[in-house]
Amino acid sequence: MRLNLTIISASLLALAACQNAPPQADSAPAVAADAETAPVDTADDAADDPAIWRNAADPAASLIVGTDKKAGIHVYNLKGERLSFTPSPRLNNVDLRDNVTVNGRPSVLVAASDRQDEAKAKVALFRLDTATARLEPIGSLAAGPGEAYGMCLWTRASDGALFGFVVLKDGRIDQIALDVSGPQPTGTVVRSLKLATQSEGCVADDRTGLLYVAEEDAGIWRFDADPAGAPEPVSLARVDGKTLVDDVEGLALAPEGADGGYLLASSQGDNAYSVYRLPKAEYVGRFRIGDGPTDGVSETDGIELMLGDFGPNFPEGLFVAQDGDNAPDAQNFKLVSWARIRAALGL
Repeated sequence: MRLNLTIISASLLALAACQNAPPQADSAPAVAADAETAPVDTADDAADDPAIWRNAADPAASLIVGTDKKAGIHVYNLKGERLSFTPSPRLNNVDLRDNVTVNGRPSVLVAASDRQDEAKAKVALFRLDTATARLEPIGSLAAGPGEAYGMCLWTRASDGALFGFVVLKDGRIDQIALDVSGPQPTGTVVRSLKLATQSEGCVADDRTGLLYVAEEDAGIWRFDADPAGAPEPVSLARVDGKTLVDDVEGLALAPEGADGGYLLASSQGDNAYSVYRLPKAEYVGRFRIGDGPTDGVSETDGIELMLGDFGPNFPEGLFVAQDGDNAPDAQNFKLVSWARIRAALGL
């Protein structure tokens, strides 16, 4: 495939200007996690990315889906207890959408990037049975060539069409039109986007039709999520060694109103999280997860945030972060009240 040299050049300029900037001391407040999940079963670098399903009828009974990229995918409750495990080697990033017609019935669709074949990217699909907290595999779809890395879903507001974005390790982003309504799921790559270097984290805003992607050593970019939209990326935040420190990993949204709210990014290089106010992605501050009822968090890969009532511990929303150093146990995920983060940053 022929690549857009303008896109690559813009990304390379951002990288050259920002990489290798030393981390600087800042006043990022520390917030405490309210709970943590059981550790994943495999040691070293294994836990990776979470997704959240909110139970509208009983918010405290909501569920968290988290990947173990060496073994499979877990489902946890808000106490952090593991409720189920589905073996599936080398799943990396995960996302979900509620009220999707799967095999003819309204369901929670879970999609994960599958790195099992590093030469042929795939998307693994599951239906989340919210009554039993179990994942039912429903199929695997091929993306383009290369190693699947990041993964996020987008529902187009105008017609409800569902798309997946698979971020390849080399910075290519394949957009897949998904149809899971029939007996067998289908997916068609409708276009490819490109960043210059290794990228992973992504999140799509169903309200605004915007896709956000983290280029690990360069910064955060925005694309038009619609297949008919412009393919060129817009730079939102650059790695500067102060407000954002490489690697830039997971991304999450806190949507408010028609196009407002916040974009959060894992600033993995200094164990912090950077926060940007939408729609212009203006930097407003950063925070860390320190010691409290659980140990603190460092070296975070994936993050997720969902607003709303999740019960008494999470009255305004739930933020979930992968913990890259949960010693002496294996890696896990930490659960933090969004209300506590807002208060710490004065949002």
